[in-house]
Amino acid sequence: MLSQTLRRLPAILAGLGLILSPIADAAVLTPMKAVDPFIGTGGEGHTFPGAVAPFGMVQLSPDTDAECVIRKCYPHAAGYRYEDPTIQGFSMTHFSGAGHSDLGDFLMMPVAGDAVPLEPGDAAKAGSGYRSRFSHSSEIASAGYYAVTLTDPGVRAEMTAGTRIGVQRYTFGRDKPAHLVFDLRTSLYNYPGKVSWSSIRLRADGTLTGGRETRGWAPGRKLFFAMRFSRPLLGHDFRNTETDVPYKGFKGPGRSGSDIAELKGRALVARLDFGRLDAPLEVKVGISTVDEDGAIANLSSEPGNFDAIRAKTESTWETALSVLDVQADAKTERTVYTALYHALMAPSVLSDADGRYRGPDDQIHKADGFTFRSTFSLWDTFRAEHPLLTIVQPPSTTSDVVRSLIASREASPYGILPVWQFQGQETWTMIGYHAVPVIADAYLKGMKGFDANKALDAMVASATYAPYGGLGDYMTLGYVPIDREPEAASKTVEYAYDDWTIARMARKMGRLDVAATFEKRAAYWRNSFDAKTGWLRARKADGSFRVPFDPTAINYGSDYTEGNAWQYSWFMPHDQGGLIKLLGGDAATVAKLDAMFDFDTSKLDYSKSEDIAGLIGQYIHGNEPSHHVAYLYAFAGAPWRTQARLKQIVDSQYNDTPQGLSGNDDIGQMSAWLVFTSLGFYPVAPGSGQYVIGRPFVDRATIKLPNGKRFTIVANGMSDANKYVGAVALNGKPLDRVYLTHDEIERGGELRFTMSATPNKSWGTNLASRPYSMSGY
Repeated sequence: MLSQTLRRLPAILAGLGLILSPIADAAVLTPMKAVDPFIGTGGEGHTFPGAVAPFGMVQLSPDTDAECVIRKCYPHAAGYRYEDPTIQGFSMTHFSGAGHSDLGDFLMMPVAGDAVPLEPGDAAKAGSGYRSRFSHSSEIASAGYYAVTLTDPGVRAEMTAGTRIGVQRYTFGRDKPAHLVFDLRTSLYNYPGKVSWSSIRLRADGTLTGGRETRGWAPGRKLFFAMRFSRPLLGHDFRNTETDVPYKGFKGPGRSGSDIAELKGRALVARLDFGRLDAPLEVKVGISTVDEDGAIANLSSEPGNFDAIRAKTESTWETALSVLDVQADAKTERTVYTALYHALMAPSVLSDADGRYRGPDDQIHKADGFTFRSTFSLWDTFRAEHPLLTIVQPPSTTSDVVRSLIASREASPYGILPVWQFQGQETWTMIGYHAVPVIADAYLKGMKGFDANKALDAMVASATYAPYGGLGDYMTLGYVPIDREPEAASKTVEYAYDDWTIARMARKMGRLDVAATFEKRAAYWRNSFDAKTGWLRARKADGSFRVPFDPTAINYGSDYTEGNAWQYSWFMPHDQGGLIKLLGGDAATVAKLDAMFDFDTSKLDYSKSEDIAGLIGQYIHGNEPSHHVAYLYAFAGAPWRTQARLKQIVDSQYNDTPQGLSGNDDIGQMSAWLVFTSLGFYPVAPGSGQYVIGRPFVDRATIKLPNGKRFTIVANGMSDANKYVGAVALNGKPLDRVYLTHDEIERGGELRFTMSATPNKSWGTNLASRPYSMSGY
């Protein structure tokens, strides 16, 4: 599964009459052991190295700075940043690769000795608080496991996680008393007053429970915990460090101290005492958005000690990752398997073991026959993350996703689908109604397990909710006017794509009236495209294009979302043929694509735009609007240019170091792009049922499909010099088109590439060989 030499080693030695010893056999790596969770933890990747199960509710990971405030939290959006020298503690919840910070719930930190500080202290001053220094040389991270030695208390800290629980194991020296500091005040994206309320209670059986409400990125988010210890709790001290007046009907901040069993307030911290220990201390924690009883039930639903939970989670990861059998050089195997690992963290489970969850209306609901999931970064993940799940996960995963989106719509005060939701709460971040293509893509691929009519009704409701993002004007004018709505150019084209997916699904369902309405709207991208200049531009309500206009200006006048005209002038993935005609044909389109990649940005300053990273000219791989652009050469009859650009992107934007992601992973989208691209194809227009062929970056890969079949990709002659595709064969027959269908993959078989040092300029160039376009070519 990894390097071909290692893979063949047992057979080679057996042929020589030798038998591998257990130690030698252990060197044959598995997909799980190829995963390096440190990839993306430095630079702009915003990933975390801690323990998580596939799609787990808990992401137990170290926080190197949980005291950052508002936008200063951007570099620490995942809690951990590889460049930091100290760890403040270990908290239960984290985003993987988000461009915004939040979570970091229920922070725990071990302290050894008689003096137990209850404040984190200054990162620049050792010993000033419970924060500790650490060395990367002491860290270990793998799928489902994390460990580090904390220098100041001299404690070895280990983390593992199940689906709804996290388990911490601390090995203290025997010469000093062992303590834990449990801080309910800290949270990523901190600011004064973020914690609206919190509570902690020591129950008669030794279980510690409580919860809190935070007002951060998602307002009014409630989360509860229940924890048990492997050793008796010998003493405790519950403190409320708040000096303000009581809040929300509390009788008061409560009497702090070691002789009370329950405390409420907005600034709670606890000291937990265990005395001198002759064995490691295990702390098992369950969480729930519902209530303390839900957290207790979740805690009980996954029995076993640290080692048992770790073994179960590692087995689950091995199964999930082994869906791909990749053969490539060691660096590529590490990056591809780590990318798949990152792509399988979300959408995360939210419903409790009994099916209950807290919805966007802040009420308790119960998932009937499915697992409710959340963490929907839909503006990012509709592109490749969700299409990838339809190939590498059982259909029940996508069915859960669709049913969760529909359930969220039913509980929404506005009656629309999620935009950017986590832990069941809506943030209204980013633009579009991109739950729509996720649902449509699933339906059009034949996914079952959800009510299609209910789903389509939810899609139409979202696309016709006039108060949202200028939709009222979009429906009447045919575009979003910039003098009434910010980011209008981007919104117009993103709405048009989403509308096309509604039309596709409605037509297949026979709901022709809906199909006709949204087929018309799918062409609205043209209404913001200035054919005279060749740019997507923002228009005013009177029909004029806004001036002055600079296609290189990022967020120029708020016309675009996290980008400029260079990126957004290509966003009509469902109608690239229509765009090619407006640009003047194939040659003009290829020239403009080349100009984008070759643009000299040395005189432009994008340093203050947080999401603009990974530049290749005006192509910005660190942000999603560019992700399909390299594949667009194939629509213009020049697939060899796609192949060369993909080589340029993969070589410069990904590696197997902490700086291995050029931009935020965005809940798996950057990683899903790499998985698809490494296999040799990419879903440019989810909902089309097609994947545009690029070029592979692995020697061989087999996808173990959910239906039990196998789809194998083979690259003959793969090397750095052979960056072009000389020929392609599908199931032994020459393939002269530049796309695959989802059905072809699902039927199983073999896609074979013959790589070449020189481009094949005749392959896949005629009109009939090109991918789908709504208005043809």
